[in-house]
Amino acid sequence: MTMRYYLVREDILPESILKTVQAKEMLARGEAMSVSAAVEKLGLARSTFYKYKDGVNTFFDAKGLEIINISLLLRHVSGILSGVLNCIAAYHGNVLTINQNLPLNGAALVTVSLSIEELSITVDELIKHLGELNGVVYAEIVGRG
Repeated sequence: MTMRYYLVREDILPESILKTVQAKEMLARGEAMSVSAAVEKLGLARSTFYKYKDGVNTFFDAKGLEIINISLLLRHVSGILSGVLNCIAAYHGNVLTINQNLPLNGAALVTVSLSIEELSITVDELIKHLGELNGVVYAEIVGRG
């Protein structure tokens, strides 16, 4: 049997499916420690949750996000990556992914994807601040999404 998928507007879904999604989100965020706690909080039967849990998921649309990819060359010294992440957080950048290569010749290449919707400075200023951090050899934008 071939599975077919549909994109359905939230306001036309039955309450039981919406509550199942809410319960899954509560569990994922740690707002409920068990299925029993989540469904009790939402007034949903456990059997209903288990009936729908594998068949319903939220849809994430990354098109609405302003995303940049930054490439950094970091010296192989403890705490440098932490400093980079703290700098990004200080200006309200939201890190989505981090990819770090193994260090070669005392330096590691790191690629960071971040959402910049709430960035409190310009992207160019952020790159400048990152490049000035102790242990950062260089920082540059390698892509915009």
